[in-house]
Amino acid sequence: MGEGAALSKPGWTPPSAVFGPVWMALYLAMGVAAWLVWRRAGFSGAGTALGLFIGQLALNALWSYLFFGRQRIDLVGLEIVVLGFAILGVAVLFWRVDRLAGALLLPYFIWVGYAASLNFAFWRLSGGRGV
Repeated sequence: MGEGAALSKPGWTPPSAVFGPVWMALYLAMGVAAWLVWRRAGFSGAGTALGLFIGQLALNALWSYLFFGRQRIDLVGLEIVVLGFAILGVAVLFWRVDRLAGALLLPYFIWVGYAASLNFAFWRLSGGRGV
C-alpha cells in the first residue's frame, strides 16, 4: 500500500479507545513486576532477568516503529513472535525471583498474543505485503 492508504482491519479489531488504557495497565504491571524483582534480588542477583526485561522493552518499541512508523506489517509479524518469546522468558525468570512479578507479566504476554493474531489478520488482508 502506498502512503496514506488505509489499513484493512478485521471486524474483531478493538476500538482505538481501548488501546491507551490497556497499554497503561500493562506498563504499570510491567513496572511493578520489574520493581519487585529489583527489590528482592537487585541487579547483582537478577541481572539476566532485568537485562532481558529491558531487551523486551526495546523489542516492544521496535514493534511500534515498524508498525506505525514504517508500516511494515510483514516485518512486525516476525518481530512480534520474537517479542512474545522474550516476554515469556522474562516472565519465567521473574517468576523464579518473585512469583507475583512473573504473574504480572502474563496479561502482557496474552495481549501481545492477541496483537500477533491481529497482525496476521492485517497482513492477510493486505495480500501478504508490507503496507
